[in-house]
Amino acid sequence: MHKILCLNKISPVGTKRFGEAYTFSPEMQEPEGILVRSAAMHDMNLPETLLAIARAGAGVNNIPVDKCTEKGIVVFNTPGANANAVKELVLCALLLTSRKIPAAMDWVKTLKGEGGAVGKLVEKGKSQFAGPEISGKTLGVVGLGAIGILVANAAEALGMTVYGYDPFLSVEAAWRLSSSVKRSLSLDEIYANCDYISLHLPATKDTKGMINGETIGKMRDGVRLLNFARGELCDSAALCEALASGKMAAYATDFPADCLIGAENVTALPHLGASTPESEDNCAEMAVDQMKDYLENGNIKNAVNLPSLSMAREPGTKRVCLIHKNLPNTIAIFAAACGQAGINIENMQSKSRGEYAYTILDVTGDLPGGTFSKLEHVVKIRVIE
Repeated sequence: MHKILCLNKISPVGTKRFGEAYTFSPEMQEPEGILVRSAAMHDMNLPETLLAIARAGAGVNNIPVDKCTEKGIVVFNTPGANANAVKELVLCALLLTSRKIPAAMDWVKTLKGEGGAVGKLVEKGKSQFAGPEISGKTLGVVGLGAIGILVANAAEALGMTVYGYDPFLSVEAAWRLSSSVKRSLSLDEIYANCDYISLHLPATKDTKGMINGETIGKMRDGVRLLNFARGELCDSAALCEALASGKMAAYATDFPADCLIGAENVTALPHLGASTPESEDNCAEMAVDQMKDYLENGNIKNAVNLPSLSMAREPGTKRVCLIHKNLPNTIAIFAAACGQAGINIENMQSKSRGEYAYTILDVTGDLPGGTFSKLEHVVKIRVIE
């Protein structure tokens, strides 16, 4: 029986996929797997039994990824599962900021109690909330992952000219991107050409604070900025200054900062990007499926700390799963260890990611205990019968 600890409430659409071979609860002791959404895990004592953590969502800032890697614990996320939900909210924000709709709604509330004068007051005051149509305007999408591609394609369908920037664009992602999206070779090209800019990239040491006084200065006057990726991408003080001066016409974000709350021309939402029942179901299903495939077959898909690696099972074999340091001659060492133990390798795959690698061996014969455990560079060994 596989034991799973649920640190947050996970959609039953996902957990029902575990089946009878699994048991799960918020109090589970000595789990093989952990399902988590937003619970903070950095101070958590990770049990020795733990093999995998699956985050029902894309971000893994709440998980001690480096510590997990050192202990041979695979950390999964669910990229793309909430992409449509975030895309819809970005499109909503695109329209809200363009037409000054939040401010207009707040103003209408001030007319309460004016009775029959409301109609005249509306006609007199509506001009202060005039804003441009998005059709025919330019949108720069920075980051063409699962969400960025959906935003770019949808904006293009709404009549916008779309520029896309992503130096790490994969071939698979490129196939999903509309051929009408213009490729930008630099962020400066995005800043110089776009009326609207939408950010869709992770917060790393290279991207934190990328939107600051200097980069805002390169943007068009009256630019509208959308940030539904990570709050740390933007210097909030620089945004407030740009909004106050009129350099930036509007800012919409899913990550409120104190100085931005209540500021004019700021639409701040309480991290609603993935807050749809469909998104929660999709994330739960993907998280559970990925964890099951790893626990039952050793296959890895969408791990943030180890390479993706899947291999069909060879009938009549035992599967040996090895998480190890990415060092020269490792495969030869594994093969030699198998030879010395008198076991035959029927199939094998290995991939690396940075300092670590993952190898799957399907073997026949009796596998003596300790066959690989004495190898210093092996972090975790698992045998699946």
